[in-house]
Amino acid sequence: MQVDRRTFLLGGAAIAALGAAALVFRPMGASRAAEGTFEVSFTEAEWKAKLDPKVFEVLRHEATEAPGSSPLLYEHRAGIFNCAGCELPLFDSTTKYESGTGWPSFYQPLDNAVGESTDTTLGMSRTEVHCRRCGGHLGHVFNDGPQPTGLRYCMNGLALTFTAA
Repeated sequence: MQVDRRTFLLGGAAIAALGAAALVFRPMGASRAAEGTFEVSFTEAEWKAKLDPKVFEVLRHEATEAPGSSPLLYEHRAGIFNCAGCELPLFDSTTKYESGTGWPSFYQPLDNAVGESTDTTLGMSRTEVHCRRCGGHLGHVFNDGPQPTGLRYCMNGLALTFTAA
């Protein structure tokens, strides 16, 4: 069988596209943060029944809400931001700041509140942040935040609830 140049190039492009798609997309339910044993644990069906559909997609399937869409982006009262899945206190409002990214941002979580794992989707390596008690996906942490930590915990507002002081 003889392969012409055009067929060879198209085949190579198709293989490259499939490889790139494998890096970017994972099957639904393939949450790295939700792997393992956590203090608060439910079946997929129980999480789905417990949570709003959009919250479920963020917490359990690592979806990302649209930038600027969360009311918590504009929350400036004193209080605590909690996990929307298990209500674990995660961030004190004193550590919240305006990052200009379109998502609620904090420079430091509360002690023993979050866990981290490596996220290699989108063809890059990022640090994913999840609730240490239920494993729910919260967002990512970056090294471009303000002092005193220099960190930016860029969180999905759908993954959080707020309790005013």
